[in-house]
Amino acid sequence: MPRFLTPSKIGLLALTSIYVNGSVPPSATVPVLSFLVSHLLPFDSLGAQPNGFVIPFEDFKSDNLSHPSTIPGRTVWDLLLKKLWDITSFEALHSLFDESWTFFGNILEATPDETNEHGPSRPGRIRLSMRSPLGAFVRRSQLEFTRLQFHDGIALWKAFATYREPKLSPERRRNPPADEHGFDVVDLCNRTNSGPSVAVLARHNLTEPNFQEAKASIDDFEKLLEFQVDVMQKMGNRLPQTMRAKLQAMTASSLAVPSLAHYVQFLDSWRAGDYSSAFDHLHRFFDYTTDNRDRTLNQYALLNLALLQADFGCISEAIAAMKEAISTARENYDLPCLNYSLSLLYQFSKSHSAEMREVRRDGILRTEREALSFLKAKAKESDMWSLLSTTLMNEAAVFLNRGDSVAHAFENLIKASAVHLVRKGQVQQAFAYLEELDPELMRTLKTQQYFTTLLRLLSLQRHLYRDELMAADHIVARLRAGRTLSPDLQLNMSVLETNLHIRRKDYPSAFRFVEQVSARMNGLDANIYYRVKFMVLKAQIYDKAELSPKGFSVALRAASIARRARLLPLLCEAVGAVGRILISLADFHSAVRLLSSVMPQALECEDCDLSGYLLSALADAHMGLAGQAPPSSPERKEQLTKALKYLDRSLDEFSKIGDVQGQRETLAKKATMMHYLNGGLVLANDCAASYLDILTKKGTGPTPDTWE
Repeated sequence: MPRFLTPSKIGLLALTSIYVNGSVPPSATVPVLSFLVSHLLPFDSLGAQPNGFVIPFEDFKSDNLSHPSTIPGRTVWDLLLKKLWDITSFEALHSLFDESWTFFGNILEATPDETNEHGPSRPGRIRLSMRSPLGAFVRRSQLEFTRLQFHDGIALWKAFATYREPKLSPERRRNPPADEHGFDVVDLCNRTNSGPSVAVLARHNLTEPNFQEAKASIDDFEKLLEFQVDVMQKMGNRLPQTMRAKLQAMTASSLAVPSLAHYVQFLDSWRAGDYSSAFDHLHRFFDYTTDNRDRTLNQYALLNLALLQADFGCISEAIAAMKEAISTARENYDLPCLNYSLSLLYQFSKSHSAEMREVRRDGILRTEREALSFLKAKAKESDMWSLLSTTLMNEAAVFLNRGDSVAHAFENLIKASAVHLVRKGQVQQAFAYLEELDPELMRTLKTQQYFTTLLRLLSLQRHLYRDELMAADHIVARLRAGRTLSPDLQLNMSVLETNLHIRRKDYPSAFRFVEQVSARMNGLDANIYYRVKFMVLKAQIYDKAELSPKGFSVALRAASIARRARLLPLLCEAVGAVGRILISLADFHSAVRLLSSVMPQALECEDCDLSGYLLSALADAHMGLAGQAPPSSPERKEQLTKALKYLDRSLDEFSKIGDVQGQRETLAKKATMMHYLNGGLVLANDCAASYLDILTKKGTGPTPDTWE
């Protein structure tokens, strides 16, 4: 594999020669330059395809080169084809590179040797600047061709002859005076030979695999690897199968393998969950880079090692490597690496607070606000916009945890949005969305594990709504046996597990579980949302266990914290818990006023579970008022009518999410009310039939594995 020059680059140099000689009219200048620049600038700056460095010969005949040239009757493509077929020998290839010295017309920018040997450029020609992309490409091509050994030059010539061979017949049609032996020196020499055709033998040899190796260079290989590293780091995915096969073929054909190939293998092994291979490739990459370049990359080796250790659960080793990376980055004055390491250390302090106690004692991060302010300032100074975005998101989380201004949190999260499909009753759409994700995204082990965990949590919520408690137990067991969940997912699972105990009416177990989770959250920097959520769950358990006075203070405290933290859904849920407790204490008037005050805000949350819960409680409060009214009075009928209306609306909300238990309870209340409201059994029997129908369908849903 050559260092830089390939047959396609010779074609680009020939096209540059046509442009410099003034054969491209003004109308075709922009298309031609666009074609050249698109194959010369780096991939990431143009968004080119990762295999764009290998230009098939047919790609030169594009719309950009189909414009007419300054020669009548000839297009730019015709001139390029003639220019390439004028290179009839290895000596002619030398002439092309010798001619390229005259592309630079500014004598002041040329060296004395260049001026003496080639002289200034002739008038009427376009002159390139040595600092332009085209000028840099031409100078690099000249240098690399001069450095070629003879056998490498011959290999390049043979590869070029093979590269242009498919266009031999079209060129003969465009150039009628040339006979079948007029296109290379081998054919011309064959005229005097009486034996077998030397041209046939020569062209037969050009099709052998040995002459195909020069289609890509080591420079192209390195650019491809840089592109793949950039994509893998930004997207967090693995190498596609086709790209892996292409890189393996290029590695096998190259004597000198770029060290970046080991880093690509490290990222791919890391994403695949192969810890030993990732560790081996990481050490190999940094061993080669430090041996061949310098030792200023040690901090990046330590940073990658810390990320690798953390991803595979070795938290203490990751923290040690991260501290060493911070120290090394400070010694080498590497601000980007230092800022990123400090940001990563801050993330660890949030998710692994127990292991970070020693780091806090060392004073590396100081207080939370000081750490965030420092990271924001350094990110702006270093133009590290991804770090700035991450810091702003962390700051927004701090605002929410402490119950500060929500306006400040939304200011930092202006680009963040989330749609809770399950809460809107769109469970099927949520599963369809998850199942339609690109399978290529699931090739990364961490992404696949996170996706599987989310799908199981969604399945657990689904089974709870369908009252399939055995299937829910199965999902909980699989979640516990799986890989350690992130703190947020762990707390989300704890909420669902608490609901499982409540739906089973095992209130002692539910209370003990809530107490355990609350004790764990006291040692962690948990989000205030989950703190309030478990307080509400605790109040609901007290109410269902007929210990309403104990739950009253807990529910009031949860409502107060949710109000200060401006957590509207939790505020509505806490008010609903207070209303339920007031109903159990027979204070129906206060319950109606309290629940009615939060119903508009609760409906705006588009949470079917919350809306059904509050509407059912409001119906119970009106039913209690009806019980306190005189028999057969208009007031009793009015209260019963309102209770029936709220029951119907509650049934609709529970039906949207498929909450079997909520539907059964609502239908049972509705059937009981029909006797008092209408005095007949027809509507009551219809409600009872619906109740039995839901009870019969219970357990006919999907098995636990269906939703995984």
